Amino acid sequence: MSDYLETLDGFEKTLPSNWYLDSDIFELEREHIFMREWLCVGREEQFPNSGDCKVLDIYGESILLVRNNTGSMRSFYNVCRHRGAQLCPSESESDQSGLLRGGLAGGKAFVCPYHAWTYDLDGQLQRAPHLDESLGLEVEKVKLHPVGCETWGGFIFLNLSPEAAPPFSSHIAEIDERYQRYPLESLVIGKTIEYEVNANWKVLCENYNECYHCGPVHPELCQVVPAFRKNGGANLDWERGVPHREGANTFTMSGTTQRTPFPGLNEDELNRHKGDLLYPNLFISLAADHVAVFILTAITAHKTKIECHFLFEEKEINSPQFDPSDTVDFWHLINQQDWAICERVQKGMASRVHNFGILSPMEDWNLDLRRYVKNRIGSYIESTQ
Repeated sequence: MSDYLETLDGFEKTLPSNWYLDSDIFELEREHIFMREWLCVGREEQFPNSGDCKVLDIYGESILLVRNNTGSMRSFYNVCRHRGAQLCPSESESDQSGLLRGGLAGGKAFVCPYHAWTYDLDGQLQRAPHLDESLGLEVEKVKLHPVGCETWGGFIFLNLSPEAAPPFSSHIAEIDERYQRYPLESLVIGKTIEYEVNANWKVLCENYNECYHCGPVHPELCQVVPAFRKNGGANLDWERGVPHREGANTFTMSGTTQRTPFPGLNEDELNRHKGDLLYPNLFISLAADHVAVFILTAITAHKTKIECHFLFEEKEINSPQFDPSDTVDFWHLINQQDWAICERVQKGMASRVHNFGILSPMEDWNLDLRRYVKNRIGSYIESTQ
């Protein structure tokens, strides 16, 4: 006997439930999405000076991210080309209580702790002790394995398969045009909150992609943006932005703030909320005075880490009166509501009776996510069935 919901006109199915639960499918996503797509990993202002470097763990790969001597961001696999030793320890490693030398030497070069092969901040081998051309080694032909590294609007994006990476320009083309009046590049982080949510990364994306849930889950938000609950959040105009209620122009409990709007915004941008999901791991929500940024890292099929950065103009942050709590506290409430309902969804999908969900017409944006994921791993799953 067929399920009524399977034949309901005007309603699409979600991905099958096991795509949110199965560790083997998560491994396919790791290999064919997270290892091949452009991932947002942070902001340029987190690297203010040449030689500033972080060691990132990106889906099991140790990655160096550094600002080079000309001020550009560069990224490499944290692997010496000689014998494979990691050049720099991760932030979580004690490096055997300082027993090993090497690493980032004086902010000028990467030195392997094993045999002291030395690379500049562009990944070029500069020195291999006791080896020269007479022994057949031409150092100018040796570089660290590169990671694709691009910046846009102050955000840093990496691609772990640069030889096959899609053009970065096409990755950000739509939002580049849509947000050209927002001063994204010059904004700086005023506050960061980190979350760990017991839900699949796709559940979080689907939740961000629709506002059918906003009325039941976010009553405080809907007081500021009534359009989020009107007709179940249907027909929201994300191109122009979604209007705040009369007298409101930002995301705070009152809908107002003492901070001045960004200069150069048009009338819609001064009074409407905008947002975008840049697959696979960046949510951007824009108000007239701040931007909230969510950077996702899928830990397992059941767990996702989220870094939430709140961006403001530098002049606001430098003001003695700067207090972001009106925005941060409001967003924190919304976030906690979202994470709680996403965890409920993750638990419910694990039931033996749940094989798929349905997408109402108000949730049609999630067809994009379904298509995005299927296009990248669908054929691999079909080949094993």
